[in-house]
Amino acid sequence: MKKTTITFILPAIGKKPGEKYIGTWKMEPLAIAVLKSLTPERFDTVFFDDRIELIDYGKKTDIVAITVETYTAKRAYKIASAYRERGVPVVLGGYHVALFPEEAQKRADAILTGNAETMWPALLEDFSAGALRSRYDGAPGFQAAAPDRSLFAEKKYLPVSLIETGRGCVHNCNFCAISQYYRCRYYKRDIEDILRDVSLSPHKYHFLVDDNLTADKAHAEALFSALAPLRIKWAGQGTLAMASDPAFLKAMKKSGCELILIGFESLEAESLRQMNKGFMAGLAQGESVRRIHDAGIGIYATFVMGYDGDTPATIERTVAFAKKHKFYTAAFNHLLPYPGTRLYRDLRQSGRLLHDAWWLAEDYNYGELAFRPKHFTPEELSRRCHEARREFSAGPVVLRRGLHAMRHTSPLMWSLFWAMNLRLGTEVDEKMNVPIGGNLDELPK
Repeated sequence: MKKTTITFILPAIGKKPGEKYIGTWKMEPLAIAVLKSLTPERFDTVFFDDRIELIDYGKKTDIVAITVETYTAKRAYKIASAYRERGVPVVLGGYHVALFPEEAQKRADAILTGNAETMWPALLEDFSAGALRSRYDGAPGFQAAAPDRSLFAEKKYLPVSLIETGRGCVHNCNFCAISQYYRCRYYKRDIEDILRDVSLSPHKYHFLVDDNLTADKAHAEALFSALAPLRIKWAGQGTLAMASDPAFLKAMKKSGCELILIGFESLEAESLRQMNKGFMAGLAQGESVRRIHDAGIGIYATFVMGYDGDTPATIERTVAFAKKHKFYTAAFNHLLPYPGTRLYRDLRQSGRLLHDAWWLAEDYNYGELAFRPKHFTPEELSRRCHEARREFSAGPVVLRRGLHAMRHTSPLMWSLFWAMNLRLGTEVDEKMNVPIGGNLDELPK
């Protein structure tokens, strides 16, 4: 009996004609591996990663599933259209679809909102029976699905395995689409399932995919204890508040943590208040950084520019702060109003959005603003964020940060540091003005 073929597609953000995709954007797509694991063996599966290969629209398939992020929505919809014009039904899923289902519904035969584990098998059953519904709403929690990475066999990704440890976050930052989707709730994952995924990983280095690994402190401590005997190396995401507990940091390091991404967001108290992150203003940031570094953990610091409390002096002070503390790496991002967030609604109501749906705008490029800041022109804030990244990635600055990293992290992380940071300056320029959905002329009409 002939098997039904499913084609999975991960769209690129966009591509500049004739140029390779951004190196640090080539992480393995965990969502695709989970979907593969949930797919019964009676289906054949094909996977095209639009970031690193051309999609073969002529390859026979019965149904196409595309995972959509806000930055990839324009390209995803174009790909979906190319298949639907050929009579192939398309399913769209991902957080953008969950937050903006009405938009996605117009461009697909079916949409899957929320987490796929609870609904993907049912969707496939309906399709096999010729009764595909237009919408499937997944639940936000976890199911015991082990990622199946067999679809990645011939593809070249960064040598890092993504491991899910939790979903959601307890905070209510006004710019965060994830907190809005999960309604400020954190869903922890069973530690046994996490350990299973680590054991199946083909790599020595892991990124624990969790928007706030420290949201449930007891769960995090139990996870650290379980990971410690495995002698792996990992990075994750947390908050600066972890620095207040030396025992927590020690357990974190012992479990293999080498790098933690922390959203400092802003050094301005007014900006922190506006983003509903006022609790950060009371933290001794410099002392907290020192404690984390002294524990042997590097910091990937992220900052957001463009709130009403931010001025040109804010950006200068932020870059100086990042250089002073010799962060492993740092991101200086302009504020971006994601659909479904309170920030988006506020900017829209006040008439400050440049495009209602900036992610679909014909002339919108990566690195550009989608709103009017209070103390900058949109072009000025974009330029200043670009300049901040270039200043932080300048050769002498990278050297000082590298020597600091070699004193605070393991030898495995030294090589990773140089691999990441020696190309950082080049990638800063490569990322600017990538057309969202771009190089669409390469897609079939």
